[in-house]
Amino acid sequence: MQNNSPHSFHIPVMGTGYTIDSPVRVAQYGISSVISLVDDILIEKMRKFYSDKFEMPFQEISAKVEDFRAKRITSYLNMVDDIVNEKLNEVKQSFEETGSELEKYINMLPDLSAIKDKFNKFIKGSGNKDNIKQWINENITGGSIDVNIMTKLDKQNNISDTEMNDAHAALRGFANSNLSSSVVLSAGMNPSLYAYIAGFSDFYPDKNGEIKKKVTLKVSDYRSALIQGKYLAKRGIWVSEYRVESGLNCGGHAFASEGYLIGPILQEFKDNREELVESTYKLLVDTLKEKNLEVPTRIPDVNLSAQGGVGTSAEHSFLIDNYKLNSVGWGSPFLLVPEASAIDAETIELLKAAKEEDLYTSDVSPLGVPFNNVKNNTKDNDRDRRIANGKPGSACPKRYLALNAEYEGDTLCTASRKYQKQKIDELDQMDISEEEYKKRYNNITVKSCICVGLGTSSLIANNLDTKVEGKEVSVCPGPNMAYFNKEVKLTRMVDHIYGRDNIIDYNDRPNMFVKELSMYVNHLKKKFSEATLPLNRKDIKYFNSFKSNLLQGIDYYKNMFSNVGDKLSYNLDDLDIFRNEIDKISV
Repeated sequence: MQNNSPHSFHIPVMGTGYTIDSPVRVAQYGISSVISLVDDILIEKMRKFYSDKFEMPFQEISAKVEDFRAKRITSYLNMVDDIVNEKLNEVKQSFEETGSELEKYINMLPDLSAIKDKFNKFIKGSGNKDNIKQWINENITGGSIDVNIMTKLDKQNNISDTEMNDAHAALRGFANSNLSSSVVLSAGMNPSLYAYIAGFSDFYPDKNGEIKKKVTLKVSDYRSALIQGKYLAKRGIWVSEYRVESGLNCGGHAFASEGYLIGPILQEFKDNREELVESTYKLLVDTLKEKNLEVPTRIPDVNLSAQGGVGTSAEHSFLIDNYKLNSVGWGSPFLLVPEASAIDAETIELLKAAKEEDLYTSDVSPLGVPFNNVKNNTKDNDRDRRIANGKPGSACPKRYLALNAEYEGDTLCTASRKYQKQKIDELDQMDISEEEYKKRYNNITVKSCICVGLGTSSLIANNLDTKVEGKEVSVCPGPNMAYFNKEVKLTRMVDHIYGRDNIIDYNDRPNMFVKELSMYVNHLKKKFSEATLPLNRKDIKYFNSFKSNLLQGIDYYKNMFSNVGDKLSYNLDDLDIFRNEIDKISV
């Protein structure tokens, strides 16, 4: 259960493009980050860009090549690995230079870092240079080059071959790469994809419990983690990390739970962590024996991390200390750190100016899942212009979200021009009121081409061609973005995380637990207002369960806040206010 990373934070995946090259930017400083594997077209463009930048050989992998998607991903990840290793070597070799990259690496580490302490003792002493070099080579490590696969984005490309599905091909691309890192599986369980993992030897532990290709599950609660962990263990695959994400107080897609709050969820993980590990390990051992594979002599490491709305060093430290986490994810704030994320200047300005009222959960995603958004992003503005000109819908040049099989022929994206035209033609034949027509029309045309928009910023930031994509950008910050209003250097953001600096100007920022609670109360009220009355038995059960979970969460926070002292900023009166709002909802 140890954390081998030099840092106690990681940069989660952000969109398809915002962290597409984050490892190249920050891994040499020991900072782990996650690359999205959705967009192989973007990945191929980035491979060409970095091959030119670092004068590396490049041969295009065209869409005519067999298994091109997997091969593009493998080639890009191998190139990123090579670049990061070279940059890390340069960091190590710079130890005698004043203001060196190694000095930057050491200074960014947590103050209580054993590596920082040992290095400073070496420097203050008169240690032998060869000994120092040897120690540096053995102890200065890079951040992990992790990848993300949204399990639901598994578009079928060959009706007779599941392995050519988008998510399967992405997994194969990662599995065939040289990386020793993790695949972060998000957006729920995909049994076919999970079974496919077992076909690659790098995912199995050796006799020492070491695993070259690790699995990280992004989960919403303990029960989901236990089910998925056991499912994979029965196939001989070990989950090396459970990454808990807030259902609403996060960036990207918002998978709202039934009122389960992140504090009680993390407490359940803390209380049951041993059970989770031991029950899955037993299944793992049984399966490995059945397959005549190596059985590890020790339980492989299992890390626990969390992300969603974290914004201060106090919250960061509290999560680490109170819930015994190995790492905390910091996403949206890094959108204002162009050293770490691939983001264009115009979008940075939009995010800097964004207030609470500008950040909202939208219906723009073709997946039909609420999507965290910011007002006046250029992709949505372009959508609105097309609607106003009587030409709703997008061209759909990449088709990664073309998952709707409602009409004969190819599956379609619900943001596409072709799909929306058919839906509007159907709507025009209906005998409904003008008000109902407008409502249904808006529900059709609100969808935005995010699979393209979320990658465009990285192209603009790196001065790459956007002829196919256009220049319009989608961006998906969490609500926490409202409290960060300045572009900062990487070192300053890291200092903020560790409490050596403060970049938040707001005195009335709610802490992450209270913010998430308020969002869930509003979510409940919205769902209730939209429900058809009188409620049926199923709806009554749903709303009562939602209310009960929130009220239990409030009781948990009351007890937690009364025991944390000044570790967190909070107002107990806020909890009573939310309790009263919940009680007013009469089911």
